[in-house]
Amino acid sequence: MNETLGLVALGGALPVAWYALASAKTRLELSLAKHRSLAGHPRMARRIAALMPEYRYREDEAFGIDGAPADIVARRRAAFTQLSEQFCTRFARSAALSAEAESGISDMRFVSAYRVPFQFRTLASQLKGGSFVQATRGVTVTDLDGNTFYDLTGSYGVNLFGNDFYKQCIADGSALVGELGPVLGAYHPVVADNVFRLKEISGMDEVSFHMSGTEAVMQAVRLARYHTRRTHLVRFCGAYHGWWGDVQPGIGNPVRARDTHTLKEMDEATLRVLRRRRDIACVLVNPLQALHPNVNAPGDSSLVDSSRRAAYSRESYTRWLIQLRKICDERGIALIFDEVFVGFRLAPGGAQEYFGVHADLVTYGKTLGGGLPIGVVCGKHAWMKRFRDNAPADICFARGTFNSHPYVMGAMNAFLRRLDTAPVRALYDGLEDIWNGRARALNQRLTEAGVPVQVANFSTIWTVTYTQPACYNWLFQHYLRLEGLALSWVGSGRLIFSLNYSAADFDAVANRIVRAALAMQRDGWWWHNPALTNNSIKRRLLREIAREFFSRKIVSRVPI
Repeated sequence: MNETLGLVALGGALPVAWYALASAKTRLELSLAKHRSLAGHPRMARRIAALMPEYRYREDEAFGIDGAPADIVARRRAAFTQLSEQFCTRFARSAALSAEAESGISDMRFVSAYRVPFQFRTLASQLKGGSFVQATRGVTVTDLDGNTFYDLTGSYGVNLFGNDFYKQCIADGSALVGELGPVLGAYHPVVADNVFRLKEISGMDEVSFHMSGTEAVMQAVRLARYHTRRTHLVRFCGAYHGWWGDVQPGIGNPVRARDTHTLKEMDEATLRVLRRRRDIACVLVNPLQALHPNVNAPGDSSLVDSSRRAAYSRESYTRWLIQLRKICDERGIALIFDEVFVGFRLAPGGAQEYFGVHADLVTYGKTLGGGLPIGVVCGKHAWMKRFRDNAPADICFARGTFNSHPYVMGAMNAFLRRLDTAPVRALYDGLEDIWNGRARALNQRLTEAGVPVQVANFSTIWTVTYTQPACYNWLFQHYLRLEGLALSWVGSGRLIFSLNYSAADFDAVANRIVRAALAMQRDGWWWHNPALTNNSIKRRLLREIAREFFSRKIVSRVPI
């Protein structure tokens, strides 16, 4: 009897043990597929961010945190005073209006705070360039003070063909739909032509229109979940897909994203997870990550040392996409290309044409709107259908008041028609060789100038890297501005050229970059300390953070 009971107990325990082992193996595989950085562990990153204390360097210490000798500190202080005076003089009107408007525009207040590392905010507050501009022409933009800059902002990726191109798209599109006006719900006939052209470009069967890239990504993921009846999406470490919670699971999202896996890109451990898990509905790919896999978009607010790295290999990334395509086919997972940023920048047919790999769903935005707000999803019939014939109440809902707005559709049509013209197509001839050559030439000039600066590029999207450990690289964006280069709020992390930059235009930009770097070096910001390393800088920052954190804890416990 006892033996029988023992066998029954053993028989019941074995499945439980087997299940526990299988679950542990699955969790281990998932852990191994996560990148070791904080960006690869969004939940942990959010917790640490909430504990990070705010502190700022005093002016008497800010110029020598790297241990520079007194003469270098004095040189930096004098250079900064001159820099501040130049900003006050040259950008007075633009800065004044920005200061007046900032308290009422939350986005302006946010980007103003995060242009530089938070420890230097007090110092950087003396370098106000302003957020207002009044005119564009060719590859330049003009501020309220009449200063003309070469435009390297790219308008967050919108400006692909030059601002004049989009002015004309908006004008032509408005004329095209002007008789109808802002009628919503019904469609202007131009929508049909847009759909035809987008199907040709994407190789897909259907199109849906939205008002932003974020909305387009939301709909693509929702469709994938609906058709696979699975819950989870896979995004890759560092990739940006808009500000929707499920695709931004880490810092910036106040709640936990429960149905999101953040995995390493270009890694066998990730492929293993995709092969074996049964809860994955889709894999999101942002081709821009090819420039810096598994790293967040570079911005100068985190430029506390010189560890920023970027390098692009078309062959390696193409192999990776082919592997993803194969596994997604095998597992019934939707492969989604998020081309909101890079769409049409790499080739007229986007990343699908450029890499020779086709997705199940593609999202577009930014430049496609011809200068107006847009988000688009293109996909095959099987993925785009929003209802089930055998279950009419089971739908995949997606609507929006301004979807297919006539003026947006008109500007889009002007964009798509011009995309098909010979002059615009000619801009793609030898595109990669041209811009790779320009990057190589600039790097050669920077090396010959003896400055610790290089650039890395993914076609016309560039990032500045720093080859010598330093604490003041964040200042480079301000030297670039004084040289007449307009950068976005992420500073030297992202330079975006439009395709209408001529050789002469680029040479002018290159000259300014070299001059700015030489000025930075002359002013002592890249003084070289052989003992200074990126790791030693990080250790100092950790000590500062710990000291500030625990000093506040102690103060909070002192009775009043």
